[in-house]
Amino acid sequence: MNPPRRGTPDFLLLFLTFVLVCFGLAMVFSASSMTSAFYDKYNNDPWFFTKKQLMAVGLGTVGMLFCMNLHYTKLKKLVIPAFFVIVVLLVLVIFTSKSNGAASWFNVGKFGIQPTEFAKLIVILYLASLISNKEEKFRNFKKGLLPALVIVGFVSILIMLQPDLGSCMILLVCSAIVIIVGGSNLKHIFFLGTGLAAIGTMVVTLYLLKNNTAETSSSYRVNRLTSFLDPWADTSDTGYQVVQSLFAFGHGGLTGAGFGQGIQKLHYLPEAHNDFIFAIIGEEFGFIGSSLFILIFLLFIWRGILVAVRSPDLFGMVAGVGIMSIFAFQAVINIGGVTGSIPLTGVTLPFISAGGSSMMVSLISMGILLSISREQTHKEDAKPKKRPNRFQ
Repeated sequence: MNPPRRGTPDFLLLFLTFVLVCFGLAMVFSASSMTSAFYDKYNNDPWFFTKKQLMAVGLGTVGMLFCMNLHYTKLKKLVIPAFFVIVVLLVLVIFTSKSNGAASWFNVGKFGIQPTEFAKLIVILYLASLISNKEEKFRNFKKGLLPALVIVGFVSILIMLQPDLGSCMILLVCSAIVIIVGGSNLKHIFFLGTGLAAIGTMVVTLYLLKNNTAETSSSYRVNRLTSFLDPWADTSDTGYQVVQSLFAFGHGGLTGAGFGQGIQKLHYLPEAHNDFIFAIIGEEFGFIGSSLFILIFLLFIWRGILVAVRSPDLFGMVAGVGIMSIFAFQAVINIGGVTGSIPLTGVTLPFISAGGSSMMVSLISMGILLSISREQTHKEDAKPKKRPNRFQ
């Protein structure tokens, strides 16, 4: 007996993913070519970062096609071993050499792998599997919510030991969204959230007071986090990146300087091809181009959520919403930090910033969403079509 035919992937979601990836490749080249051509460590190759990003796109596309053609419910069997593997990697990465004050990477030849990027997706899938298996029992605190909190808390601690505040925030917020969407008792969420907010505020306050009293690496990170309040107070150090980013938006104006014509990427704005790539978009395409990009990204988020909520089962719905919440919250943190609206946390802009791990995980995540969408189109195709009434 032949297996039932699956539907086609959601074309609009696939097309928007393709648009974002292509635009990201173009912006990585524009933002990095002059820098990589200048330094010997990049082989004086203007295509250095673009080639690495292309390789990540290639590997990620293979992963996307695999997940798109794999029935998404089969991920339930894979997510538990994947969870244990990622926990081991998160433990091991803590003992690697630090770069920019954090130990977040494994170097494999000329490439780097960031386990945290994979951890966010795997934790979301783990929670979705847990919620779908327990169903109504998930409303029980001890049997449902508590195991989920232990999983999220444990992984968050491992991420903060690197330390990686931005990724930890994304994991916590997106996990909370998944737990709420999964049907957790809202009373439990309210009391737990209130308690955690109070404890978090107290811990952050004590941390700020303690580390601002001495010139330590921790106090420097605190100053970097709080510099967004007044970046002009220290334009040569803690506020330098934000100020240079704002200069980029100012130079771009309404219509932009033109693709490839930005000047802030010329050794003025650090990490122009990575964390601050949205500033280069603002400089080269202006307010109009930046707004158009945000609108396209919002359309992408909306379509992904629509695919998720139309899922035929709870696992697909919860996993889909969790995946799209990662994209949405990560974009908010990146754009907010680059525009000086919120503290800088070193979070990449999905599909746009240079980063092999981020790109691969993003494309694999889209493969899962597209797999979910195939079941929806199959159900629609299976519905009997009404014949038109010629007598009306």
